[in-house]
Amino acid sequence: MQLTVRQAAAYFGVDDQTVRKWIADRDLPVHRANERLHLNAIEVWEWAIARGVPVSRRLLEDARRTPEHAPPLSELLDRGGIHLTSSAGGEKADVLAGVVARLPLPPEVDRNFLLTVLEAREAMGSTGIGDGIAIPHVRNPILLHVKRPFVSLFLLDRPVDFDAIDGKPVHALFVVVAPSVPVHLRVLAHLGHALRDSKLRRLLVDRASADRIMERIRELERPDHRAS
Repeated sequence: MQLTVRQAAAYFGVDDQTVRKWIADRDLPVHRANERLHLNAIEVWEWAIARGVPVSRRLLEDARRTPEHAPPLSELLDRGGIHLTSSAGGEKADVLAGVVARLPLPPEVDRNFLLTVLEAREAMGSTGIGDGIAIPHVRNPILLHVKRPFVSLFLLDRPVDFDAIDGKPVHALFVVVAPSVPVHLRVLAHLGHALRDSKLRRLLVDRASADRIMERIRELERPDHRAS
């Protein structure tokens, strides 16, 4: 369960400025994403207990009622979609602009701002993870006010240089959008497990149909396959 500064202040019974001061001076755990501060309810509870800071027990009760789990990758991709997209222009910036334009986001999301953030993160270091795959924001999660997390897969008609760690151009981009850092990490775990599969990676190289890609992912999620 993720909290804004204002929500955390309400559980403490203090004002926003006090919470910000605790973050700065007393190491209250905080996560920064998309230029915003987010606090994890369990981390806040543990911090308060360790330091003897009064906090409403409702914080722990609310956190327990809203466990932060992530659905299977197949369900996440059902929500976000698998898209064949043009790499016209042949530049990383052009690809990112096309990706942001097609993400299934709420109407209030500022897509121009999101694109600027993605470009800035790429300037700090490529999100190409190797083998022709990129995961924009893999180290800095895209946290938006979405009701449910999703993953969108974009298959490029021509590979594009992403300055990936192995030097290979990128042909597939996975974009993870989550409402909190813990959910983001769980989604990345699902994605990392699936991408270890050579058959799935081959389907991505071949720009296979969405049905074939989803079929392979569902095979990987079967209990008998996970146990093997």
